[in-house]
Amino acid sequence: MPQYQYRVIPAPNRGVKAKGIKSPEDRFSHALEEVMNQMAAEGWAYQRAETLPSIERAGLTSTKTEWRNVLVFRKAMEEAVPEPASVVVPAAEHRADPPISAPASDSEADQTAESGAANGADTPQTGHETPPSKLNSEKSGA
Repeated sequence: MPQYQYRVIPAPNRGVKAKGIKSPEDRFSHALEEVMNQMAAEGWAYQRAETLPSIERAGLTSTKTEWRNVLVFRKAMEEAVPEPASVVVPAAEHRADPPISAPASDSEADQTAESGAANGADTPQTGHETPPSKLNSEKSGA
């Protein structure tokens, strides 16, 4: 379904003088015709004329309603051409170098803990270190 863009302009309220046009009605018709032809040349299609209220200030504190005549035009919006889907490259093909550091898996953590116990390390290899201040207080308190 096409989408439209609208343009609303004030209707001419006076006729335009032109060669061979004598009466006020003809001058007004000519002014309206010029506006409509100009908009059509820009690609706008005439829809309708409307008379709408406009509330305006009158003096310091009061307001009054003025009735305005407007012309409504519309133009079909250019439909956006969908972009082609981007090609997804698998990560193994895209990456030239291996990652700098990979997170340790559970089996690697178990192997590290076993090797630390085999080397005679007193502290367990859990991945969390006890701060030296706590180590000193535990040794002195025990």
